[in-house]
Amino acid sequence: MTDASSAARPPLSVLAVCTGNVCRSPAVEATLTAGLRRGSGVAVSSAGLRARIGEPVARDMALVLTHPLPGFAARQLDSAMIREADIVLAMTRAHRASVVTAVPAAVRKTFTLREFADLAVLARDHGALPAGSARDRLAAVAALAPRFRALRRAGAVEDIEDPYGRELFTYGRAMAQIDECLTPLLAVLKDR
Repeated sequence: MTDASSAARPPLSVLAVCTGNVCRSPAVEATLTAGLRRGSGVAVSSAGLRARIGEPVARDMALVLTHPLPGFAARQLDSAMIREADIVLAMTRAHRASVVTAVPAAVRKTFTLREFADLAVLARDHGALPAGSARDRLAAVAALAPRFRALRRAGAVEDIEDPYGRELFTYGRAMAQIDECLTPLLAVLKDR
């Protein structure tokens, strides 16, 4: 559901972050973008902490991606990207720590992908999310995070495995881990 007031607002910016920006973060960018309706009011991008600048999605990751990213080129994460993003989704706890170290003010908007997906489900299950657009629901999950962090199961695995330079099945496993997070997240974001 898109109304005139939501159409006039700038898109909510989601930034996926991994190491080289050729495997995990572009997979999140492609999958999340494809799962959101056109006109959702959400813009998804990605970057890497040690990006393989200008490279396309890694060949083996491209083989397991359900949604291609034509014209993709890896880019180096910088402080401006972090400041401009509304939500930062890191693939590991170490990536999250690096983002927050670079821009300490980003602590409240930076999550691991698994953490954010869990928080979205918890917020929905507790009836805390607003009806409406994916944009509004994403923003609400980020705002409600402090309330629901304590409800996550203790010892939850946070990191998405890095497949870069490994066997093809490792890319498939990393993609399955990403889908494990994005499938419930996208279900939460569906318009109500």
